[in-house]
Amino acid sequence: MSTTNENQLAVKPTQRASALALMANRLSVDPTKLLDTLKATCFKGASNEEMLALVAVANRYGLDPLTKQIYAFPSRGGITPVVSVDGWLHILNTQPQFDGVEFIYTDDADGNPYSVTAVIHRKDRSHATKVTEYYSECFRATEPWKQFPRRMLRHKVVKEAVRVAFGISGVTDEDEARDIARNAIVAEPVAPVAAKPIFRKKKTEEISAPEVLVTSDVEEKVAEAVELNLEVAK
Repeated sequence: MSTTNENQLAVKPTQRASALALMANRLSVDPTKLLDTLKATCFKGASNEEMLALVAVANRYGLDPLTKQIYAFPSRGGITPVVSVDGWLHILNTQPQFDGVEFIYTDDADGNPYSVTAVIHRKDRSHATKVTEYYSECFRATEPWKQFPRRMLRHKVVKEAVRVAFGISGVTDEDEARDIARNAIVAEPVAPVAAKPIFRKKKTEEISAPEVLVTSDVEEKVAEAVELNLEVAK
């Protein structure tokens, strides 16, 4: 199934091979078979360069692509590493300084979900990290959001709280990846359309000399001068 170049990518002692070999060793699988599996499943459509980036990110946070803790999301101009909620929880629970998390749910007056606050405790900090996400800002018109709004909102606040509490970067969730791709399409500059020439019918107007009211000798002379200029202009 794999090509010669892909096999070389898996076994050749280069930067790509070392990253892939590290993941293969961590997952206890053969590097060549792992490469084929990743290209056919969770990293489908990724180029070799994008594959390296995805594998490197997965290794950095100890994520397992075979269980969809991390996967490739197609975005405009490339691939975005997306971490599932299981992946975010894995990142949270493997932090050495993690010391527990609490969730505070708030509903509106009608009993609908309003917000969820995550409170993350670290062993090396005296104050907990508190992050709140709001339903009105996070809701998506998808079946999971319609059926399990509070659970989905908790997933969102987990991601943001882990980012803030432990400085996690370079990864996101699928909702955010979709928003980024959508905004990139909307913001794409549109080529200007050449304007068609507009032909207007020439119109001539006769401008008459203004009426001059004479009230004194001086004004009379001024009026004569004005009339003279108008005659010359004609």
